[in-house]
Parts: sequence; structure tokens; C-alpha cells
Amino acid sequence: MNTRRKRLEKFCNAISCDTLVTFEPENLFYLTGFWGEAVGILEGGKTTIIAPELEAQRAKEDSVNCNVITSQRGGLVSTLASTIKKKKICTDCQNYSVMQSLKKSIPKLKQSSIPFYNARIIKDSEEIRILKKASSVIDEMFELCAQTIKKGRKESELQTILMAFANANDLFDTGYRSTLNPLIIASGTNSSLPHAQVTKRKFADGDMITVDLTLRYKGYVSDATRTFGLGSISKESRTVYEIVKESQKVGLKAVKPQKTCASVDHACRKIIEEYNYGPHFIHSTGHGIGLDVHENPNISAKNKEKLKKGMAITVEPGIYIPKKFGVRIEDSLIVKDSASVMHKFTKDLIVI
Repeated sequence: MNTRRKRLEKFCNAISCDTLVTFEPENLFYLTGFWGEAVGILEGGKTTIIAPELEAQRAKEDSVNCNVITSQRGGLVSTLASTIKKKKICTDCQNYSVMQSLKKSIPKLKQSSIPFYNARIIKDSEEIRILKKASSVIDEMFELCAQTIKKGRKESELQTILMAFANANDLFDTGYRSTLNPLIIASGTNSSLPHAQVTKRKFADGDMITVDLTLRYKGYVSDATRTFGLGSISKESRTVYEIVKESQKVGLKAVKPQKTCASVDHACRKIIEEYNYGPHFIHSTGHGIGLDVHENPNISAKNKEKLKKGMAITVEPGIYIPKKFGVRIEDSLIVKDSASVMHKFTKDLIVI
């Protein structure tokens, strides 16, 4: 935790501020070890949590080397203003009314999440250990898919089976706001939608079934996707699967320190374009993972940022043919001297 705080201080100072104030639960957790409704302050090497009474006891128990101050919800701004001693403040607060109130008491207030994003982008050994554990459970869930997918079973039923297994192994829904479901289970024509919602559609002969498992373990998110075939799948389905598999393999080989994010995207995209499916690869190749589902760096064609050792990213090319089917293969990995893939479940096509 001390190493994380020193990193945060370094990036805070880099934008000419001397104090960090976080309202976002992911950043609060990174700073303090506590995930909840509270405000975290990093000032002069010391960490303070301001929490409402209903969270204060848990904050004391879960946080690491923090002073916890109890405040009424309505008095949070005044408590914060009276607690901070220094004047150049950086905060990740997204609430307009709170920001306006804070500016009255703290004139030199900068709104920015950059120090948090820059600190979090490199994972430490404990973060990597947690991500690897989450990834191993997700691999077990893919094994469960291979055992339980069958004709007539609904997408929603498979989701229930998988989430029961995940919860029993301490993996939970990420609460990602852009979906109504904890998982993506997309069969048949639904698989042509990269972010399909889970439905009551029954699995049928010839389906391609995309299962995207994005789950949180001890705060951290692992993300992987496999696509299964069911019964008598078409020749085109098999061909597209092998193209995506080749694309992902080449993309993983392109992951190296000092290589740009764009170069990884280009490596994946080039393979798919060579087979004339370029227009059907309709999203970026990957993204960072950690305390958020999607965080820096973005593995996209326009991102010239260089990969660094300790980054946690995904590589997930896909081909989506409207109203027919789609295929995506995704792994989470740690950037080392090359890609250290955290998922061991096969990427060979499994036809059930």
C-alpha cells in the first residue's frame, strides 16, 4: 500500500498538486484498501478517510494505515475542507454540485483522474496474483460451459449456472453500467452483436455461442471470451473461427514492452483483413483491466502509447456477420518480456 501511495503522490506532483482527494470507489480502494461510500485523502504522506457513520466501522476494519473521520452525509464538504491543510488539490470528483461547493472552500481545486489512472496502469505483484486467481476460475467456468451447453437450454439458464459457480468461488458481477446482465452469452444471430444482452433464446443446432466472462475477484476484473459451436455448424462458421484464432495468436505475439498499443491492434486487424473480413471486425482489439472493466491502456488503432511491463490488458479480436453469427476469442494477460496470458482454457474450436 505504501508503494501505491508513493506512486500516487508522484503523479499528483506531476500535475502541480500536493494533495489527492478521491470520491470514486475504485480509486478509494486503490489508495486505502476500503471499497465503499467515502472520500479518501492523500496528503503529506498520510491517508485519511472521511466516511458517513454507516460506513465508518467497516472503513476502519478494511483500510490499511488510515485515519478514519466520521461525518454526516450532508456535512461531507465542510468536513473535507476543514481536514485538508494544503492548498493545491486534485480530485476525481464527478459530481457538479459537490465540485461547486468544494471550490468555495478550496479555490485551487483541479478535477482530474490522471494521477489515479497513471498509478493504476502498472500492476504490482499482489494485483497480478489476484488477477491470475480470477482468471483460473474463469477457465473453470469455460469447462462448465463445455459440459452444460446443450440444445434447448436458454442463454439465461446458462448465465444462472455460471453465476452460481462464480459466486461460490468468490467472483462477482462487475456492475458494468452499459449492460443489464453480469455476462455476455450470445447464441445464433445474437452472437453477431459484440455486446448482446442475455435473452431466453434456446440454443439450437448450428449455433455459434459466444461466452464473455467479465468478473470481479477481490476488487479486480478478469475478462475472457470463448466461442463454442453446437451441433452441425456451417463451413463458414468454422472458417471464421480459425481466422479469429489466428488473429488472436498473432496479436498476442505482438505484445511486448515498448511496442505501441496500435501495433497490437494492427497485427490482429491485418490477419482479418487479409481474409476479407475487415469490415466485420468492428471494435478495438483490447483494453486495460484492473479495478475497472475497461481502463488504460486502450488497445486501439489510434493509441500510440507504448506497452510497459506490469500492464494488464486484453487481446480480443472478433468477426461479426450481421444477422448470422459472430466469433470472439479473448484473453487477459500481463505484459512481461512478452504476453503472459492468464487463461489456460483451449482456444481450439469446441463443437458440442
